[in-house]
Amino acid sequence: MCLYRNIVWFMKGMREYTRSGFENASKSFVAKDLDVSVVGRSFMITGANSGIGKATAMAIAKKGGTVHIVCRNKERAERAREEIISASGNTEVYVHVLDLSETRKVWEFAEAFKKEHASLNVLINNAGCMVNQREINSDGLEKNFATNTLGVYVLTKCLIPLLEKSRDPRVITVSSGGMLVQKLITDDLQTERAPFDGSMVYAQNKRQQVVMTEVWAKANPKVHFSAMHPGWADTPAVAKAMPQFHQMMRDRLRSAEQGADTVVVWLASRRAAAALHSGLFFQDRQPVLTHLPLAWTHSSRRDAKAFMGRLETLAMAVKPSE
Repeated sequence: MCLYRNIVWFMKGMREYTRSGFENASKSFVAKDLDVSVVGRSFMITGANSGIGKATAMAIAKKGGTVHIVCRNKERAERAREEIISASGNTEVYVHVLDLSETRKVWEFAEAFKKEHASLNVLINNAGCMVNQREINSDGLEKNFATNTLGVYVLTKCLIPLLEKSRDPRVITVSSGGMLVQKLITDDLQTERAPFDGSMVYAQNKRQQVVMTEVWAKANPKVHFSAMHPGWADTPAVAKAMPQFHQMMRDRLRSAEQGADTVVVWLASRRAAAALHSGLFFQDRQPVLTHLPLAWTHSSRRDAKAFMGRLETLAMAVKPSE
């Protein structure tokens, strides 16, 4: 059954997630959607020193936005900042060093950012990882879950009050179509009992991100929430986490800029995006279903509530004392 699900996902991706899929979808894009100025608006982008995150930061800087790039490696982040400033002519690009897998540090960073900045218009949760062997961080949490799920939860939860004070606030989470093969798991969030498969853990984390987005959208009507699938893009993260896949698909992968298109042009910049229902999942500038037809992956409201409750418990357990 697992093999069958993977085949379904792969065949669907072959048609829609590749470069040719983007080129086909782009035939219906509206050219004027690109003509957007975001001067005076501030954007926080995690994982912005390479790949889709960097392409997003670059595009937003070129449109005049203030960009806060949040990265784990200071040297690589500073190099990315220099490249973005050089290419865009926009000096309003700021580096923040943070490892999203260290939940306690995520708390500290977000609380400090709220005190130091009067507003934040858009939070883009882009950073992620796929660790193929089970690793535990300094807080005792499995690294994939800590980075892709709990880090996103803490950062977003903590910054919502700041976003709510800002004009037209938005939260965009870069998820993955891989979540289509996963049903939300509520009783083994850190893969302590199930066999550890890095790609399936990653897919589960991406399902968790979509569920978080849906729950946040209902609970926080002042902020527009969305999640999106960038397609299969040729990024350093993909090459490192899935070398065989990258080698096999290299000539068909999207560019980082194509992967970032829906984040930058549609969800983060265009005014019309905020008029769409909050909590949706997007691909190539269009809302798409979060489950395959007749899929077994649907979960109940009770499951979603239990999942969010467990996240809150884990997050509060490592929150620094004030």
